[in-house]
Amino acid sequence: MKRIYVVGTADTKGEELSYLKELAIEAGGAPLIVDVGIRTPAIRPDVAAREVAAFGPEGADRILSSDDRGAAVAAMGAAFARFLTSRDDVAAVLGIGGGGGTSIITAGMRALPVGLPKLMVSTLAAGEVGPFVGVSDIVMMPSVTDIAGLNRISRAILRNAAFAIVGMARAGEPPPSDKPAIGLTMFGVTTPCVTAAAAGLRDAYDCVVFHATGAGGRAMEKLVDNGFLTGVVDATTTEIADLVVGGVMSAGDDRLGAIVRRQVPYVGSVGALDMANFWAPETVPEQYRDRNLYRHNPQVTLLRTNADENRKIGEWLGERINRCEGPVRVLIPELGVSALDAPGKPFHDPQADAALFDTLEEVIEPTADRRLIRLPYHINDLPFSAALAENFREIARQGD
Repeated sequence: MKRIYVVGTADTKGEELSYLKELAIEAGGAPLIVDVGIRTPAIRPDVAAREVAAFGPEGADRILSSDDRGAAVAAMGAAFARFLTSRDDVAAVLGIGGGGGTSIITAGMRALPVGLPKLMVSTLAAGEVGPFVGVSDIVMMPSVTDIAGLNRISRAILRNAAFAIVGMARAGEPPPSDKPAIGLTMFGVTTPCVTAAAAGLRDAYDCVVFHATGAGGRAMEKLVDNGFLTGVVDATTTEIADLVVGGVMSAGDDRLGAIVRRQVPYVGSVGALDMANFWAPETVPEQYRDRNLYRHNPQVTLLRTNADENRKIGEWLGERINRCEGPVRVLIPELGVSALDAPGKPFHDPQADAALFDTLEEVIEPTADRRLIRLPYHINDLPFSAALAENFREIARQGD
């Protein structure tokens, strides 16, 4: 029988954990309490902390007897992730915690597959939750009050959380698709391109589009690594510009790493490499203040990449492409790489684009499976979208 795992540190959150279990039963779920605390529990959990800690590489004693709370929290988080992924009866996970508990529980949640319900009631949920969520689908619910005993506010929050997680668990999985899933990357300024490319592929593929904001690229790479995505149309590689220039939407230096590791069919392009992202204008680093900046919205400011930066971007991308052993095509839209990079638009700069295109052509080493193709289109022209789709179909057939 699938169970709802109600997780917390039973040494400090025992009353709340027991209350959540009662609520989950009332809502029609089958809960069990899992203790991830470091000290003696205030209640009797269904799964003891020692059982969870035993999944740590150094064993339970090392975690539970540690005088270093920070080290113990980190080790328990790693142990909880291994514990959760060893179980075959997890219908959903509901966690409660402050700083330490949130760190431990979300470490386990992040190890679970996308789609399995995960809800974390946390004192930290109203702040920056990126480190806790990562590229997972964890729902963070602010506790409003501290989780330090039941009161009229905490009872309402926890009741909502319990009934929500039971509802998620009872919803079950959606009907499976009979088409293989592929990833596509999109930004607002490449939306026409990717929308048309996806439309041209949906008859044969389940098209999963990712917003290339850093988290989107990391999520796509994770799904390639775990085998969920069988190929990628990476039209919008803008996250690499942020990595090279120091913008706020980098996906990290493992971008394309999953493509290298898994050798999946890959069609890439240079979408939105004309820009790096920063927050409000006052957050733009001083060295960029006199550059070509565009206020995308009140929260986001775009920096137009110049020729020198585009050469560095081209070198970085080209070197990654050379590591790909699977079938690869890189398509270059010679008339512009984003909606802002067109005649009369604020980022139109053919010289900067040429530096990027020429560098890619110089760096990428062509083989029978690896080709760079230059096309006389803007990235948002329909013929370019059609070329992305056609090239993906071609290399995907080669792998069949």
